[in-house]
Amino acid sequence: DPGHGGKDPGAMAFGLKEKDIVLDLAHRLAPILTKELGCEVLLTRNDDRFIPLEERTAIANTQNADLFISLHINAHPSPKVRGLETYYLNLSTNAEAMRVAARENATSTHQMSDLQDILSDLMKNSKINESSRLAQVVHSQLFREIQKQGFGDVKNLGVKQAPFYVLIGAQMPAILLEIAFISNEFDKDNLQDPKFLDTLAREIANGIGNYIRSTTAQLEPFPVLD
Repeated sequence: DPGHGGKDPGAMAFGLKEKDIVLDLAHRLAPILTKELGCEVLLTRNDDRFIPLEERTAIANTQNADLFISLHINAHPSPKVRGLETYYLNLSTNAEAMRVAARENATSTHQMSDLQDILSDLMKNSKINESSRLAQVVHSQLFREIQKQGFGDVKNLGVKQAPFYVLIGAQMPAILLEIAFISNEFDKDNLQDPKFLDTLAREIANGIGNYIRSTTAQLEPFPVLD
């Protein structure tokens, strides 16, 4: 799910738009998932078009998707803030997590104050635990390899939970990646580097592969000894 699009540019800084970069990343990620993991990949958008937040997981649900991965780029009032963070859906009392959710939820027809509705949807979503595990596995893989590849001192902002409307209603494990801060000069340079985007795509795919393998291992029956 490449975030934003069309009339919604997402975060902007240094002449860059979030919607363009995440679509580029999605186009790099999709063929890797197809080739390396044998996945059937469906993009919520293939071009620069606006799709309401509420329709994105609806697309995934209609297609009986197994995983939902939403790609985003962060922004912060302070140009010094940079790093990588991964979210899954839940209520949050963390002010910074709520700030990020409010920014990403800006185009929704709902209000952030609709927490009762959010809570109701959360209670129906039995995939929160699996979403948490998916977030941890993908985030760990992604951060470890970005550090190894020498793209500067990328800060590990960790796995967090917040009420993102784009994740509400997902009938499968669902996560939202904030891969960098477009408002930071160093992250901005990385976001314009094809090698950085290729690394992101490869390691997101590797993280998803790790999750799939660990899930498969959990589902395998224990051997029974006579």
